[in-house]
Amino acid sequence: MDLTYQDSERAREVAERTRAFLDEEVLPRERELLGQRDATSDADRQEEGRELMEDLREIAREREVFGPQIPEEYGGLGMDFADLLPVFEQAGRSIFAMGAMHVAAPDEGNMEILEQAGTEAQKEEYLRPLVNGEVSSGFSMTEPMDGAGSDAKNLKTTAQKDGDEWVIDGHKWWTSFGHSQPDFLIVVARTNEDAHPYVGTSAFIVDADADGVEYVRDIPHMGESGMGHAEVVYDGVRVPEENMLGPKDGGLAIAQQRLGKARLTHCMRFMGMADRSLDIAKAYMDERSAYGDTLSQKQALRFDIADAEMRLHAARTMVRHAARTIQEEGQADTEVSMSKVFAAETVQDIVDTCVQVCGGNGIGKDLPLADFYENVRCFRIVDGADEAHLRSIAKGAFDDDEIEPAELEYVTRFGEPQR
Repeated sequence: MDLTYQDSERAREVAERTRAFLDEEVLPRERELLGQRDATSDADRQEEGRELMEDLREIAREREVFGPQIPEEYGGLGMDFADLLPVFEQAGRSIFAMGAMHVAAPDEGNMEILEQAGTEAQKEEYLRPLVNGEVSSGFSMTEPMDGAGSDAKNLKTTAQKDGDEWVIDGHKWWTSFGHSQPDFLIVVARTNEDAHPYVGTSAFIVDADADGVEYVRDIPHMGESGMGHAEVVYDGVRVPEENMLGPKDGGLAIAQQRLGKARLTHCMRFMGMADRSLDIAKAYMDERSAYGDTLSQKQALRFDIADAEMRLHAARTMVRHAARTIQEEGQADTEVSMSKVFAAETVQDIVDTCVQVCGGNGIGKDLPLADFYENVRCFRIVDGADEAHLRSIAKGAFDDDEIEPAELEYVTRFGEPQR
């Protein structure tokens, strides 16, 4: 369905190039990449997959769709945030396109905070090779059980100053991309245990091969085809003073800076999955006959598709509004939370409908719908569970303006926290 949005000419142009890149380069290789990804015990096939992905990255560079969010000085397209939205939606149409275009989490968010909060030395050592695809990164904030999850105030990992080094101790899980043992991680830890976590937390760049970094396990979970996660222990990990990212005690602000926009780009990537799922389902409905006519002639199914198109349009509009608000006002807490919850539920429902429409083909792995379904269900948990965002929205709806002293200090120093 061709609906018009108030996207800039450049946004539309790059989105069209991205769509062509997917149709002509990524989708024809998708099944091959899926086979190599699933060859968990076959090192040769895994290496073939990595080589194929690198080939796709070179093609993405040639077709000028590589790194649309990356500043031009680092080899990207340097697009404005709002202009990225339709591009990210097109990239989301394939799990593998996001890696090929270098817009996949966590690298995408980590590149942004390194560019905005990193020192010049940090940018040269970590950002530039990350942009070039020479290294990979992880994001390590979430903790087991009584530690930090959707409520970042429960952070237990600590970093203690010892001379010109910081010593990190803690237990993390759901470390993004940790399953691949990235080259470095951005770790969020308490640097002042006497202060409230809002104002006593810092971020550090930690080399993955540093002494004391222990990869406990890959965490088996739904949606592993998109991005895996790991459980990691930091046992007396020493990092130099210069590896602190941003100001001391500004770690939560950096994490939220990463998460605010990332929630919206996540929304668009997942809406790309929903849009492609609808394309697949509608094509299947036109071909599949049952009880006298094609599925596309069945009124109940037609109404299901109509409802899906309507809700997808609403989700796209909400995300664009939130993005414009961020650009104009610097933050959009309620708008982001509303967009994240609505988009996650909408995409989940749409993909579920498409799986049902396609029957046995929907749950089979010849089509991408089953992989999409696993990934979109995870989206209602990651980047803040639905309930955490609904809590924030309700706080605004009931005009609960009371603010605790620690949060007031945080706002004064770093701006309003995202939830």
